[in-house]
Amino acid sequence: MPGDDELLAARAAEGDEDAFEALVRRHAPGLLRLAGRMLGSQSEAEDAVQDAFVSAWRRLPEFSGRSAFTTWMHRIVVNRCLNMLRSRRPVTDLDSVPEPVAPDHVASPARAAESHAAAAELGRALSALSPEQRVCWVLRELEGLSYETIAETVGISSEAARGRVFRARRCLTEAMTAWR
Repeated sequence: MPGDDELLAARAAEGDEDAFEALVRRHAPGLLRLAGRMLGSQSEAEDAVQDAFVSAWRRLPEFSGRSAFTTWMHRIVVNRCLNMLRSRRPVTDLDSVPEPVAPDHVASPARAAESHAAAAELGRALSALSPEQRVCWVLRELEGLSYETIAETVGISSEAARGRVFRARRCLTEAMTAWR
């Protein structure tokens, strides 16, 4: 499928809108998931991914194929999300408040409340990370990317990616330990 992406990208760069639409359909769900995890807001994630695809359409002639199309798109989305995170005012968006989880009939109400509180605390701890740490942590822990791919996506060295993930894990562990 990666070879298909490069072929579709080359056709899209020549103005083939159907080829670009195929790329959007193929990659939008994963990019929305990534942006949503980074931004904590589905509406902001949709804006970021839409902006990223508009940017990609304009910049397709610059796409050289040195990296996979998906890595190129990840980088555009990550950069857009980082810009959005850096420009945020410290206000809680209603979209960032998670909806209550459907009750688990096996678990007790006390256990369900504890799980909900832990998830809320983890969300607060994630938002306290620097945007650079958060993006590396999300790409590693939630997207399952290798340190090398994270480095290429974010534009840093592999060692820097490892360091950011390590510091993010340490901060999250400390926050969750203090919460307990």
